[in-house]
Order: sequence, then structure tokens, then C-alpha cells
Amino acid sequence: MTESRRRFTPEYKDEAVKLVIDSGRPVSAIAKDLGINEGTLGSWVATWHRAHQGEEEPLSMSERARLRELEKENRELRMEREFLSKAAAFFAQRHQ
Repeated sequence: MTESRRRFTPEYKDEAVKLVIDSGRPVSAIAKDLGINEGTLGSWVATWHRAHQGEEEPLSMSERARLRELEKENRELRMEREFLSKAAAFFAQRHQ
């Protein structure tokens, strides 16, 4: 019982990889939906990641907003830490 190997076009592979990357769904789920082997799709995704290793995906609007919030919170926490450090030093000097 020999099964012939299925051949996939580069365009089909690109679209399948794009589904994995854009949707955030697991490779196994997308492979099942497409009717292909999970290992096959996984290797396509791994090949894509190696080929695009140096490229960074642009941030979405929600990611940019979250980044701004975190940067603001980080600045505030640094200022608070600096203030508390100075206050601790001040009170340590007074009690000596």
C-alpha cells in the first residue's frame, strides 16, 4: 500500500504559514483545518522563521498603546524609587 506524496505549491505553503503567524492559533489546529500533517506545517513555519529571523513584526495599535502605558508606569516607578531612596538616606542621617 503506497501513498503518493502530496506536493504543495510555494504559494500554498506561504498562505498556511501566514495563517499560523497571523492568527496566533496552534500549528496543530491549523494543520487539522487544512488537512495536512502537523509536522509538515511546523517545518514550514520553522523555515519561515529562519528566513525572517532578523525582521521584526510591526506593533499593532493595542501593542503600541500598551507599550506607552508600561513606559509611563516605568518612569513613575523609577521616580518613586529615587524619592524613597533619598528619603531613607535623609532619615538615616537624622537618626545618627
